[in-house]
Amino acid sequence: MSRRGRWTFAAGCAAIVLSVTAPAVGAAPSHQVPLPSTARPADVFPHGVRITEEQIDKEVRPEEAKALGEDRAEQLARDRIGLRAVDRGYPQPMRTRSLKRLADSQQEQNASFSPAVSGKFSEYFSSPDYGDHVALLPTGKILLFSFEAVEDSPNKETAPTEVIGRDNAGRAYLWDPSVGYGPEAFEAVPPPVVDMDDGLDEPRPAPVFCAGHAYLPNGMVGIFGGNLGGNHGTGAHLALVFDPWTETWHRQQDMAEGRWYPSVVTGADGRQFITSGHGDVGWGKLSKTIERFPAKGTSVSYDPGSTPNGQALDQWPVNAEYMADYPHLFSLKDGRIYGFGRNADEQFVFDPKTETSQPLRNRPGGGMRNYGSAVALPNGTSGPDSALILGGDRNDPKTYKFSDGRWSEDSPRHFGRTQDDTLIFPDGRLFTVNGGYDIRDYGNGLYNPNADEKYRQTELRGLDGAWRLGPVQRLPRGYHSNAVLLPDGRIMVTGDELQQIANNPDINSGMNGTIEIYEPPYLHQGARPTLTSVPRGAQAYDSDLRVSTGTPERVAKAVLMAPITSTHSVDTSQRRLELPITSRAGNKLVLRTPQSAKDSPPGFYMLFLLDDKGVPSIAQWVQLRPGA
Repeated sequence: MSRRGRWTFAAGCAAIVLSVTAPAVGAAPSHQVPLPSTARPADVFPHGVRITEEQIDKEVRPEEAKALGEDRAEQLARDRIGLRAVDRGYPQPMRTRSLKRLADSQQEQNASFSPAVSGKFSEYFSSPDYGDHVALLPTGKILLFSFEAVEDSPNKETAPTEVIGRDNAGRAYLWDPSVGYGPEAFEAVPPPVVDMDDGLDEPRPAPVFCAGHAYLPNGMVGIFGGNLGGNHGTGAHLALVFDPWTETWHRQQDMAEGRWYPSVVTGADGRQFITSGHGDVGWGKLSKTIERFPAKGTSVSYDPGSTPNGQALDQWPVNAEYMADYPHLFSLKDGRIYGFGRNADEQFVFDPKTETSQPLRNRPGGGMRNYGSAVALPNGTSGPDSALILGGDRNDPKTYKFSDGRWSEDSPRHFGRTQDDTLIFPDGRLFTVNGGYDIRDYGNGLYNPNADEKYRQTELRGLDGAWRLGPVQRLPRGYHSNAVLLPDGRIMVTGDELQQIANNPDINSGMNGTIEIYEPPYLHQGARPTLTSVPRGAQAYDSDLRVSTGTPERVAKAVLMAPITSTHSVDTSQRRLELPITSRAGNKLVLRTPQSAKDSPPGFYMLFLLDDKGVPSIAQWVQLRPGA
């Protein structure tokens, strides 16, 4: 969320209005800012805002009066009332015109791209959630969650960043692609009702926006942190698990520290490594401890039928010295966790076995790269041993590769961007979608949704390492945008609540988010191979995996793709591994699973079969588990 307070704009606007407030004729006693002595209210200020004592009393917030004093609390109340009185919001016709303009320009610009070479954008439809956080579940459904908005104008902060109490609430939905694209394809699964430590005793659905998340080995999603409100955004102590099998939430013991904007990654041991995030005293005081879920003395659950409830976390004896939030975390082939911070000098490696850390060499280029993407690069049949850092600087298209303790400059993209999402395709290519100028700034100033439209342009990185421009997406999604590889090989694009509400075809419909579907080039290169069956139950490491295919003559490769759970350009789970095909007999294939959990942390993966052009089958799910 933005560090700008919810009422920053409101106070400024309302103060101007109230300075010309005309007294109400025959009204109850009211709080008025005196008019200039030369003013003639009836002639000069015919539309003054009338604010009564009763309105003020109802609007004053006890917590503001306690913290700031009665006079200041009354002024804030007056500002809010005044803003509501004069602010008519963002007109629907403007939203409609903007969406049509973007749709028309997308069609025009994409006419020159061949789907077989560059892919194509297809469906675009409404969603009941912004999708600021996403997670592909092993059931094939997608979990989307964010917050209940406090504004519906893209010219303001829509999130309850500084709001405490019941108005600061989370929300969540499941999208089932098999049902389609209408409202019936979405199901509300609200976070559990909690009573936050804000002194108000106002239970509400857990405010999990700007949390961190990663997959548990049993296919569930661990979600840690969130927003407590106040002081430009304050970290919550929440630790939750979403069970995709029962579609229910489960609360764990609170974290020792509040975290807003933390990062989470699942290690080779199946435990979640949690660090960073602004703490429980507000923005700028980051939580530097490392917490682990479940605690070291608690067994890791690999069973999809066993949901953790009330489990404890514990802490490592060392800290993670990040001064900027949401570092990129990856569990690489050596079993250690690599943390690539946004500041050039905040690069560390953490060893879960010894619970120690050590600094890495500074990232080239220096300075701070704002929210940009990063991926653990494919490494054939082995787990990833390097990472590529992209984006985060609108003025610099360079990308940087970290491998074997050293940094090198990799192939640049065509232009710099922040807020981007970079995905690994089953065929090993990379794809960048989304991106922006800065946080809440699309190139024309804060909270102006009119964007520099170059950020709508996608880019594809071929197997030769070179980047090529691709088709443009419908919306120029920046902050809080996301992209997910689906089991059928398509890409789901969502997120960025400001762009979504600025281009909503009906802001009163209750469908205030959107989803767009991109079809990669491999879906336009002929018939697909088929994967007809995989074994049920968990599979062991370094063992045979027997599968069936309806097109044995066309299968050239088998790959595992980790599902994506992402927010703020951070996805710590994404990886691609090839599985050797050790034998063929008719329509039967024998594959070899990854050697160890260091190559692929335990959990659920999508298995694709590919032909010699890289065209993938529809995936089926496989669970990897030590000792299975």
